[in-house]
Amino acid sequence: MDKKINKTERIAMITKVLVEHPSKLYTLQYFSDMLDCAKSTLSEDIKSIEASFEKHASGKIFSVSGAAGGVYYLPLISQEAIQVIKEDLCAQLSKPERIITGGYLYMNDLMYDTAWLNQIAGAVISSYDVSKIDYVLTIETKGIPLATVIARMLNIPIVVIRKSARLTEGTTIQMNYLTGSKKTIKTMALPIKSIVRGANVLFVDDFMKAGGTTKGVVDLMKEFDATVVGAAFMMLQKTDDKKLIDDYFALVELEGINETTEEIIIKPL
Repeated sequence: MDKKINKTERIAMITKVLVEHPSKLYTLQYFSDMLDCAKSTLSEDIKSIEASFEKHASGKIFSVSGAAGGVYYLPLISQEAIQVIKEDLCAQLSKPERIITGGYLYMNDLMYDTAWLNQIAGAVISSYDVSKIDYVLTIETKGIPLATVIARMLNIPIVVIRKSARLTEGTTIQMNYLTGSKKTIKTMALPIKSIVRGANVLFVDDFMKAGGTTKGVVDLMKEFDATVVGAAFMMLQKTDDKKLIDDYFALVELEGINETTEEIIIKPL
């Protein structure tokens, strides 16, 4: 006869399943079958996990009532934790060796580092009502890693806007837009099968300067009868002119780069 699974083991197994599959709903019956345990006992186990997460600010367990209900985990973090991430980002991005000729800042290492992506994504999802988001939307290419991590945390699809239409993606809506910084005309394209009509989307990218690209995305989504419920960025660039969009979230703001003194001025938002 198999040895009965004790409380510590049950909690460890339940936690592992929930954390490894964020935003995925699991019924008590699922855990009952997996652990050969009564639902009433599992309810107490989940309450213990929920209390532990809350105590250590390690995310949150959500319960859904009803016949099709269950529990799911979201890696939400506190405002205090978000502030720490902002300050750590500033410290990382202020290193003189990041300066690229022409007044640019090298960020690729952060945008492809899974540890940083998880922290940034956690800050983003903790700043929105994620229950109202159907898709995570980005534009090629640097925003794709961050958007992918956010989409996985929310257990929803990621949609990537291309800079030109592709024959293999079928009928595509293509739109010209004006960049807010250099005032040049660029193109973005998205297959009509990418998004269900009437969806709510969260636009995610690594960087925003004047907001021209983001405004173009908002206009493109109107062609899909979709609503951009938020625009989230790792970093903004400070500009003298007003941004072309009003509603956005970002962690830090780049105020300036002095190539002569190798000084990078960047601050938390």
